[in-house]
Amino acid sequence: MKFLKRLARKATRILTLSVLLVVGLILLFRFVPPPFTPLMLLRDAPIQKQWVSLDQMAPALPRAVIAAEDNLFCSHWGFDLNSLQAAVLAFASGERAGGGSTISMQTAKNLFLWPERSVFRKLLEAPLTLAIEVSWPKTRILEVYLNVAEWAPGVYGAEAASRFHFGKPAKSLSRTEAARLAAVLPSPLKWSAGKPGNYVRRRTEIINRRVAQLGPLLDCVTQ
Repeated sequence: MKFLKRLARKATRILTLSVLLVVGLILLFRFVPPPFTPLMLLRDAPIQKQWVSLDQMAPALPRAVIAAEDNLFCSHWGFDLNSLQAAVLAFASGERAGGGSTISMQTAKNLFLWPERSVFRKLLEAPLTLAIEVSWPKTRILEVYLNVAEWAPGVYGAEAASRFHFGKPAKSLSRTEAARLAAVLPSPLKWSAGKPGNYVRRRTEIINRRVAQLGPLLDCVTQ
């Protein structure tokens, strides 16, 4: 019994320290660029990345990414309940559970968790997402996401992606180029923004139309 009590106290201390560490990092990363992500450490490839602020990206890029990844980003508190419900129902019925992850959830996952999908990872993702939403403005969430997302093997962030795919800084991206980058985000190892196939071209057109339709729903990133 004494052994179990000591084990419980030790586990509680470890859990408390882990929570405090994560909270501290979330507060720090509101102001300081994250130096790396778990995915960067796991990928067996040279890393290309260069942090740039949101105002050093073409305005078309954050708008295209919201249109492609998370239509309600500017209005939700980290969770798109309708998409989550659809994903849960798909999982329960044995189907492939796609979607459901907001930009805020993907930011939490990219910064603190591993890439493989699992129920356990999702359970950890939820409180991390809420903590980020409470601690950061929407512009910071999007800025961090756009700087740590992978856009090709070993290529992280909008600046490195823009130079890799188009040979220009992110500030100079055209509307079509920005939409192409957004189009490949779900599977950057499979699709190329610089050499788009038919699927990426079709998705680029859809994203550009969606940007025009969203209008005020993009106000939180209007520059």
